[in-house]
Amino acid sequence: MSVCRDVLQRHGWDLEVSVQEQLNIREGRPSVYRSDVITPSVVNNHLEQRVFFSPPSHNYPRNGVFGLFRYVVSLLVQFCYNTLSNFLNFTFRLIQPDPRRCIEDMSVCRDVLQRHGWDLEVSVQEQLNIREGRPSVYRSDVITPSVVNNHLEQRVFFSPPSHNYPRNGVFGLFRYVVSLLVQFCYNTLSNFLNFTFRLIQPDPRRFVTDPVRDVIEFIQSFEAKYGTEHPVFYQGTYSQALNDAKQELRFLLVYLHCEDHQDTERFCRFTLPSPEVIAYINANMLFWACSVTSSEGYRVSQALRENGYPFLALIVLRENRMTVVGRLEGPVESDELLQRLRTVVSENEIALIAARADRVERSFNQTLREQQDQAYLESLQADQEKERRRMEEREKKEDAERHIRELEQIEIDRKEDIRQQKINSLAKVPDEPPSDDPDAVHVVIKLPNGLRLERRFLPNHSLEAVYYYVFCHPESPDSFEIATNFPKRVLRCLPQEKGESVPTLAEAGLKRREVLFVYDLEA
Repeated sequence: MSVCRDVLQRHGWDLEVSVQEQLNIREGRPSVYRSDVITPSVVNNHLEQRVFFSPPSHNYPRNGVFGLFRYVVSLLVQFCYNTLSNFLNFTFRLIQPDPRRCIEDMSVCRDVLQRHGWDLEVSVQEQLNIREGRPSVYRSDVITPSVVNNHLEQRVFFSPPSHNYPRNGVFGLFRYVVSLLVQFCYNTLSNFLNFTFRLIQPDPRRFVTDPVRDVIEFIQSFEAKYGTEHPVFYQGTYSQALNDAKQELRFLLVYLHCEDHQDTERFCRFTLPSPEVIAYINANMLFWACSVTSSEGYRVSQALRENGYPFLALIVLRENRMTVVGRLEGPVESDELLQRLRTVVSENEIALIAARADRVERSFNQTLREQQDQAYLESLQADQEKERRRMEEREKKEDAERHIRELEQIEIDRKEDIRQQKINSLAKVPDEPPSDDPDAVHVVIKLPNGLRLERRFLPNHSLEAVYYYVFCHPESPDSFEIATNFPKRVLRCLPQEKGESVPTLAEAGLKRREVLFVYDLEA
């Protein structure tokens, strides 16, 4: 605090200049408010001063009742004028400061102010927190629908506050005028002092910490003092009530409670507990209430800008925006309250009907679109499934054809290899002995297709020569074995192991004339 006091004293207690200088220092920019000339501090203590005061001159007599009345009224008017003039000058300096100290980006300023409901103090404090790198306490995770508070589009019902003194006669009129002036002066001075004090020390009600607790505590205190006969209170925050009213397309009735007001007691004990009022409000709207002494109630009161108590505001969805369509300020009886509520509801019911029809149409269109999308998706999936199966069948067919071609190619290669082997095997067949050779063995060979082959071999020729003779014939099978007729005996014409010798015809028991049979092993 000592540093803050020193900064304020250095700038003549000019809050704006002091804040701007500190921002310039923290951002590393040269301060345009510093001066090389050190201003001495001046002590202004009235207790240490000799004060001379002369009352201002007047051009009217002060003798008599009329003179005294005129003098008192003039003093009050002058006091009010001076107080209001100072307040307006101070406010004007805050709203329109020195151009050298302004932030020129109006779009940024407007966005910050709109985000905080045009609350200057909260907006400045949040920017200071952001620039200092501290988290903002004014941010909220609950998205509050914007509320249009245009007085030109509202039906306003105002009832003057009740009084306990008579207004008849000169004394009553004099008392009434003096009370109005005193009340105006008191309110003006009080607002000025409160505004100045809030600049130095912000109102703790601005710092919303637990809005749900504020609402629950108000409901509990209300029922403890006035009883449980009242419309059903919405047990949630103002933001939640707005969201529910917007989603359910219902009216939202907001009641701001001021415990210190003279008309609050009668309103809470006789107007709200009325059975007709309870039945009408419960059947047609949501009812949210909170005390203006709490943080949540104070924030709502700043947003709705109430001018008197008891205060009721009726909010409804119009043109896709939550709009204040009715304001009821001041004391009111139950019958009059019902009449006013019915009037506002009847005038704005068409907006809810249109919103409901529009929502039903949008819901129908959305459902129809979802059904169309679902049908299209199912058709697309069916087409994709058909295409997948067609691709699988085509791939299977191509694989089968490829496999057949491979087998055919293998068979062709095998036959070509066998043909080449037959050609090469001709050299392994010995020459046929002459027909008059007494040792020649005449062999008759029967092929599987019925063809008979005849050939002469020598007894010392191996059975391998007989095998290759049959193998080289174009009509012979590719794989076969040779056997005798009776008794049937398969001849070992090829070596079983490498280096093994094949028996000769004589060793195999084949003599002068033999008949052999060829069996196809692939048949």
